[in-house]
Amino acid sequence: MIKEAMLYDKLDNNRVQCNVCSHRCIIKSGKKGFCRVRENRDGTLYTLIYGIVSSEAVDPIEKKPLFNFYPGSLSYSLGTVGCNFRCRHCQNWTISQVGHDQAHYIEIMPDEAVSHALKSGSKSISWTYNEPTIWYEYIYDCAKLAKENGLATVYVTNGYITPEALHKIAPYIDAFRVDIKAFTEEFYRNVCSAKLAPVLESVILAKELGMHVEVINLVIPTLNDSADEIRQLCKWICDNPGADTPIHFTRFHPYYKMRDFSSTPVKTLEMAHDIAKEEGLRYVYIGNVFGHEYENTFCHGCGNLLIRRELFNVREYNITPEGTCPDCGVIIPIILERADVHI
Repeated sequence: MIKEAMLYDKLDNNRVQCNVCSHRCIIKSGKKGFCRVRENRDGTLYTLIYGIVSSEAVDPIEKKPLFNFYPGSLSYSLGTVGCNFRCRHCQNWTISQVGHDQAHYIEIMPDEAVSHALKSGSKSISWTYNEPTIWYEYIYDCAKLAKENGLATVYVTNGYITPEALHKIAPYIDAFRVDIKAFTEEFYRNVCSAKLAPVLESVILAKELGMHVEVINLVIPTLNDSADEIRQLCKWICDNPGADTPIHFTRFHPYYKMRDFSSTPVKTLEMAHDIAKEEGLRYVYIGNVFGHEYENTFCHGCGNLLIRRELFNVREYNITPEGTCPDCGVIIPIILERADVHI
C-alpha cells in the first residue's frame, strides 16, 4: 500500500528531504531514497511499503534478542522489505536488500497486526527481521494501537533513526533493541555504508526517552574483535545508557557477501564478556552459542543464577515476585511479569 510519508521537507524543483533516518536523503522527483522504499512523486514523498509484510512469526522474546524485558514471554513479530544499511554480512539479505517489487509479501494492516498479536497470546509486538525505521509510518500507527490494547512494543533496530523521528514515536515504544555493529567509523563506512555517530546518539536518546535499551554487538573476526575496540565500546555503554544496559556479544557466521570469513571463535566472545564485566557492565550475554553459560542471567549483587535459558527458552526462573534476587535481596533491573514466563 502506498501512503504519504511522515517527517519530510519539500525543497525546490520538486525535490524532498526525508527526515526519518540519518541518511536524510534528498530525493529528486521520480526517484527513491537509499532504502529503496520511499519515493518522491512530483514533490510528495510516499512510503511504498505501508502494510507490506514479508515475515510474520510468534517468537520467544529472547530471539530478538531481549533478555531483560519480559523474559520467557512471546512476541508477535513482523518484518517488511528494504533497509537503510548495506551490511555485507546481513543474514536477512533476501528481504533487506530488495525493493517492495522484488519480494513476496502479504498485506497486514495495523488493526489486523494488533489482533493477530492478541490472539497469539503474545505480551508484545516486535518490528524486526529488517530495519523498522524505513517502515516508520506503519509502525507508528501499529504501535499506537498496540499500546491502546495493552501490548508492549519492541523496536529491533540498527539505530539509524533521526532524533525527531525517535521523539515522535517514543511514547509508543517500550524496548529499543539496537545493534552497535562496531565501534569505529571505518567499519560502518566500509561494511554498512553508514556512520557510527548517529547510532550512538539514538542509543542515548532512547534511554533518555524512557525506553528499555539492550545492545547487540556481532563480533566479526579481524573487523571488530580487538580487545581495545571492545573495551572502548563497553566504556561508552557504561558511561552513557549505563551499567545496567544488557549487552549481547553474538557469534558471527559467514553470510551474504562475507562468506570468506570464518565464524567467531567462542573464546573471542568469552574475552568480550570478561572485558565488559571488567568495565562494570552488569548484564553481559553471549549469543549464537547455544548452551553457553553466558546465555543465562546472574544477579549482579551475589552472582546467583536468576534465569537459565536454552534455545531461546527460559528453563529456570529464580526472581521473586517483587523483582529481587532471592539470595541477596538486591533489586534486579529487569522488566518482568512472572505470569508471562513459559517454562
